[in-house]
Amino acid sequence: MKKARPIMIQGTMSNAGKSMLCAALCRIFRQDGYNVAPFKSQNMALNSYITSEGLEMGRAQVVQAQAAGIEPSVLMNPILLKPTTDVGSQVIVNGEVRGNMSAAEYFRMKKSLVPDIMRAYDTLASRNDIIVIEGAGSPAEINLKSDDIVNMGMARMASSPVLLVGDIDRGGVFAQLYGTVSLLEPEERSMVKATVINKFRGDVSILSPGLDMLENLVGIPCAGVVTYMHLDIDDEDSLSERLKTGERKEIDIAVIYLPRISNFTDFSPFSRFDGVSLRYVRSLSELGEPDLIIIPGTKSTISDLKWMRQNGLEAGILRKASCGTPVFGICGGLQMLGSTISDPQGAEGGGSISGMGLMEIDTIFSPEKTRTQTDGTICGLDGVFSGLNGLHFSGYEIHMGQSGEARPVLQRGNVYGSYIHGLFDEDGIADAIVRALYGKKGLAFETARTVDVRAFRESQYDLLAKTVRDALDMELVYRILEEGL
Repeated sequence: MKKARPIMIQGTMSNAGKSMLCAALCRIFRQDGYNVAPFKSQNMALNSYITSEGLEMGRAQVVQAQAAGIEPSVLMNPILLKPTTDVGSQVIVNGEVRGNMSAAEYFRMKKSLVPDIMRAYDTLASRNDIIVIEGAGSPAEINLKSDDIVNMGMARMASSPVLLVGDIDRGGVFAQLYGTVSLLEPEERSMVKATVINKFRGDVSILSPGLDMLENLVGIPCAGVVTYMHLDIDDEDSLSERLKTGERKEIDIAVIYLPRISNFTDFSPFSRFDGVSLRYVRSLSELGEPDLIIIPGTKSTISDLKWMRQNGLEAGILRKASCGTPVFGICGGLQMLGSTISDPQGAEGGGSISGMGLMEIDTIFSPEKTRTQTDGTICGLDGVFSGLNGLHFSGYEIHMGQSGEARPVLQRGNVYGSYIHGLFDEDGIADAIVRALYGKKGLAFETARTVDVRAFRESQYDLLAKTVRDALDMELVYRILEEGL
């Protein structure tokens, strides 16, 4: 039976750039003529995606699959953890909800998921030439190593060589790399074949003496220094720079940064317009005078609505809406806009709460999650966003609650809402919204600013691949891949 050769990217910490480097390698190997697929045994993220089979997986592996030029599959991410509280998560196995568990409960049972992990991995490996495996966090978490299924534990199960990535942008990169290698067991150290320094700004020649010393200390080569990349590629990590409040431009869009915000990459298309600022706001003082307020999806609708109510953001949004500011809710954000939200069976913790009262809908949660891809044509809208009528949409739904009406976009006055994630990715939809906001302010909208989303995305993957290819010693990477463990 055909068996793919694996290579694994592990990091010294979260947000070291593992996901993007995996995407880059997927693109590079594809450009070099290989069938390649990404894999991450366990992902913890609130950014998720629904496959064509109606199964749920992390968006990081979706991005990597797109870079590899293949259809995303739940085989690429057999375990997804979606945090519901600070100490608990919804556990999704093979794309389907297994239940809500505390961290301790999950830790006790996760070894039992190894057969699910290996079935997914082996199936992918039988269909491809190369598997690019992503780790999670750090492999040197000494309190967790004994039951690891995502870092060295996964490398061992897949017999995969490892590239260890350090983040120089946050400082102490030599200590990161040396300390991580030092905390590994001898067998684990032998699996790490090279280091990579990521997110470098400046003159690489100044770094060179340190690279030589690092190689002598850890006994393995440095495969390269990757420069800090200014790319527009969806990033699942909650530490993403996208979530930082930025300058305000001709058109100002404010996204409410909920404590359990999910799928915040839904709004990335708006950031590609030169005259549009996309800000993620956490408090009433940050809200300002936006031209559009977006309430995004959330894993904890009732809890996050209470948070908005307590910190004054709900009152601020209601005031803006009453003055004519458009408000758009997506998924959990749509549910918040309604009259009531009820969770009689405890799907998200139980309880009921009055909504914001901006739409005449009532949401009732049930344990069954809606998971489906969807497409169609927007219709029946009036007001500021009537230009959306007749436009084709595609996307996917992931939600526990039902709110009655099934139209793709609901409306009441200047308040709009939809259950569809990825709605704004479709060509023409973000364009129509931005055009409408320009018109509302009496400003001219330049049609040249329109973005072909898919072509732009492909160009960004190619730029990512070129940057990483130029930075890494690809002969060394291919040699590591060929030699394996």
